[in-house]
Amino acid sequence: MPELPPALAEHLKQDVTTLCHCWRLTLRDGAVRGFTDHDRPLTVDGTLFRPESGFSASEARRSLGLAVDAADVEGALSAEDIREEDIAAGLYDGATVETLLVNWKEPGQFARLRRAVIGQVSRRDGRFVAELESPEAALDQPNGRTVRRSCDAELGDARCRVSLDVPAYKASGVLIRMDGGCARVAGLENHDNGWFAHGVLTWTSGASKGRSERVLAHHKGLGGTILNLWRDGAWEVAEGDEFTIVAGCDKQFSTCKAKFSNGLNFRGFPHLPGNDAAYNYVTEGQRFDGGPLVE
Repeated sequence: MPELPPALAEHLKQDVTTLCHCWRLTLRDGAVRGFTDHDRPLTVDGTLFRPESGFSASEARRSLGLAVDAADVEGALSAEDIREEDIAAGLYDGATVETLLVNWKEPGQFARLRRAVIGQVSRRDGRFVAELESPEAALDQPNGRTVRRSCDAELGDARCRVSLDVPAYKASGVLIRMDGGCARVAGLENHDNGWFAHGVLTWTSGASKGRSERVLAHHKGLGGTILNLWRDGAWEVAEGDEFTIVAGCDKQFSTCKAKFSNGLNFRGFPHLPGNDAAYNYVTEGQRFDGGPLVE
């Protein structure tokens, strides 16, 4: 149980209380939004909490030890505050939620009940349910490096060290037409098929300016260049929207050497023998001199 301020603790002793819950939502980009189950807006601890979302909370528990506790918050999908396409696109994944207990008659009397991270979010019939995971949930996640053949660095990060600012690895274009996850674009005609596969596209104009999407495939068609995008809940885009795109990497050692000349910084273990090598039969023509399996 969190420690309550003396004024709020005294209020809880009364026969009649004026309490409500407030939720302060902090997105990964630093944006802060406030919601409350009260019927009027409240300003608490410097944050405006709005009632229009219809937030409500399930029963929560707090366990001793390292057990992962969870609670749910439910609310309506509001066009102004919480939109279904934003949830589907992962905008709220990993967001931090603080639950406050507030005396709505005296908003200065409040206590932080818990701090949690949004886990799974489900959507149904114009409503959403977000599961709030306690900080101990981070202890249940894989951490550290995994020994595998493919690279575990992100192209262009401090471990990879490839500079994506050079013209060969970065380009700009404009959207001609969007059909589901298939984008027909202009401006990439000088690049080979597959050059931007596994890359990242960032919109620089339009309603989705500043948002990024992963490129699954890149090829040239009769009507222009086609990009297949990972669109789990599509961003709002329209004809004429501009974007930048960076080259993609499939995390293979051969690609790292041939495409980026970056084999020395490869963050995988390409010479690791697999089960096929362990259980393979000796046949004529194979090399068994102890040398690397991948050059």
